[in-house]
Parts: sequence; C-alpha cells; structure tokens
Amino acid sequence: MTTLPKNWITEGHIDFEYKKYQLLAYLQESNRRFQQIKLYPVLAELIDHYRNLQELKSGKTELKNLFPKTLESIDLQRGKLNYLSTINEEGIMKELSLITEYALPKFGAQIEEGKAIYDYVEDQLEFEPVGILPIYNQEGYILLSREKKKEIHAFRYKSGLIHFAGEKFRSISMWLIGVFQRSLVNTLEKIKMDLVKEIKELPNPATWRIHSQQEFPIEETLVPISKRLLLKTVSVKS
Repeated sequence: MTTLPKNWITEGHIDFEYKKYQLLAYLQESNRRFQQIKLYPVLAELIDHYRNLQELKSGKTELKNLFPKTLESIDLQRGKLNYLSTINEEGIMKELSLITEYALPKFGAQIEEGKAIYDYVEDQLEFEPVGILPIYNQEGYILLSREKKKEIHAFRYKSGLIHFAGEKFRSISMWLIGVFQRSLVNTLEKIKMDLVKEIKELPNPATWRIHSQQEFPIEETLVPISKRLLLKTVSVKS
C-alpha cells in the first residue's frame, strides 16, 4: 500500500505541486482500500494526518503572531492601532500554507467516507452475550461469525486502563485463539465450553457473539469495530 509518512508535509522537497502529487497518490490508495471495505489502518492514519495538519496550521498562526510588527496606521475614529506583520510569506512558509489549505479538506472528505463505511458495517453486526454474563467482564472471549461462512473465529480480549500524560484511557487488546467450524452440534455454547476446558485461567468467562450479515474483512474491519463495541460495553476498574 502507498503510505504517507507522519511528517510528509515537512519532509523532503517542500513544493506544493510535489506534495499535491504525493497526497493524491496516498488518497487514491486509501480510497481503493475503502472500496474493499478495509478500514484499518487507513482510517486511523487519515485521522492522524488530519490532526497533524490542524496542529501545524494552528502552530503556524501562533508563530506568525510572535513575529515583530510595524505600526501601519492609527484609526482615531475607532481608537485602534493597525499593525503590519513583517513576516515574509514567501518561500517555505507560503508553500506550507498552500499545502495545508489544500490537504485539510481532502483528508476531511476521505475521513467522512471512512466513517460512513464504519457506520454501515456496524449497523450490519449483531452483538450479544453467549450465555449468562458474569459480573467480571474485563476479559473473556469474542466469537466472530459471518453469515455465509461456517468458520467461527474465536478471540480472547482483555480490557484495561493506560496512563498517558496524567490521563487515563480505556484500552482493549484482542487476539485470535482459534478457528472453529459451525454446525448443528458445534454451537456457540459448545465452543464456549471447549474454551473453558482448554483455558483454565478463565473458568467463567464473559463471552460475546459478533455476527456479520456480510463478508467484511476480519482483520481490517471486523476486529477494530469489535474492539469499539467492547469498549462501549465492558466495565473497567479505575
């Protein structure tokens, strides 16, 4: 996949036409991934790029405010002093401004498309517990199935809190532990019991069923959306 470095706008040759070509190549590839209903990691990358550009634009504005200004005129009627900035908008600053103003709406439109796909996929999913849920649900299993597939992908999940810059953020880790074949005998409840027998450390696990009506990609789409569904549902001790 065509990638775009985190600091793409300030790396290498800072030229509007070159950066425009670089950006459009990346957006073309990300759009191709969206057409395949593959959201991860493209959507997260687009959001990061958009935020970085917003910060750059905001920082540039603040930087300009720090440059010395000369008194241009005095508005006696309004009692206001009009200053003229002495910053040179030519060269690099001008190119950065052009690139930023061009790229921000492009990223924004692509992000909206990704969010629309995300909402569409989420609407197609059935999310419910398998059996009786225990009080402790910070870790357990996800049984992921798709309508026209017999395979059931079993994932183990664990939720928790991460500390960053003095703040607490909820997190979910999720990893594949097995693939089972769905049948009249091998039901979700049976698979759950088999996992309990195999993994002794979770004698009474919270287990969830996530079923997709369509054959969306598992790793690129269903897994990240499943994590978000879990984040909305499971409790985390502070």
